[in-house]
Amino acid sequence: MAKDRNSQADYVRPIRRIVIGVLLFCLTGLFLIWRIDSPRVERFRAALVDRVVPSFDWAFVPVTKIAGMADNFQSYTKIYEQNQELRRELRQMRAWKEAALQLEQENAKLLDLNKVRLDPKLTYITGVVLADSGSPFRQSVLLNVGARDGIIDGWAATDGLGIVGRISGVGQNSARVILLTDSNSRIPVTIQPSGQRAILAGDNTNAPAIEFLENPDAVRPGDRVVSSGDGGVFPAGLLVGQVAQGADRRLRVRLAADYERLEFLRVLRNRGKEVIGEPGGLVTDGRAGDPPAAIGPTAEGG
Repeated sequence: MAKDRNSQADYVRPIRRIVIGVLLFCLTGLFLIWRIDSPRVERFRAALVDRVVPSFDWAFVPVTKIAGMADNFQSYTKIYEQNQELRRELRQMRAWKEAALQLEQENAKLLDLNKVRLDPKLTYITGVVLADSGSPFRQSVLLNVGARDGIIDGWAATDGLGIVGRISGVGQNSARVILLTDSNSRIPVTIQPSGQRAILAGDNTNAPAIEFLENPDAVRPGDRVVSSGDGGVFPAGLLVGQVAQGADRRLRVRLAADYERLEFLRVLRNRGKEVIGEPGGLVTDGRAGDPPAAIGPTAEGG
């Protein structure tokens, strides 16, 4: 049997109106009670709150939880924003730190190039590194000084901290410096404090090997390595680096020069020592201008 929908709607509408009217009446009465300023009404309000509110704690739990979640979400949002800001500041500080280190090292090099003189008789000229032709088979750099500046093959080049290499090829306006790490580089060195002499041989690694060492037992890692001046290759006493033991158990040198940032190099003008052309040139009687005394049998001795 079909239901009469019109009759059902006739019952629902009056009930809905009655509920809404009662609700509005209650809310209006509650509003008026809370607005009336009277001692009796105030006591009634207090009694009503004490009676009703404690029994509605369960009803406030969802509201309290939602409010706490909202507060926590806002706190997490602030923490996330602060974290992102700290990350940005950290990246900026890293960039500033790198720039400060580069400026500090460049400043130290320039100060050293301008003020330090290894030998009163030794002069130098400073050049800028134009290009780096480093490769697995050849390691060298190009300077913007050359023959016009009086550069000569074989002169030592330093970065203000230690020896970098020697001049190997001079043009009119440029010169090439073969680095100590190049496989063609061989320089005589002295290891301090033992005084052992050896040859520093480049092998295309960052730590050249020490060869032809007189007494390896007298050398310890950390010993200072300087140029010996033997053969007139380099002036004596130039800092090369420190002794270190490589992974292959060979003694190597940790170079003092910073090969990662070669920007300015100082070429030392080494005029060399007086060349003696004759065997008797070294023997004199102490009087200037007199020829060297003859070496041989005297007239009395026949």
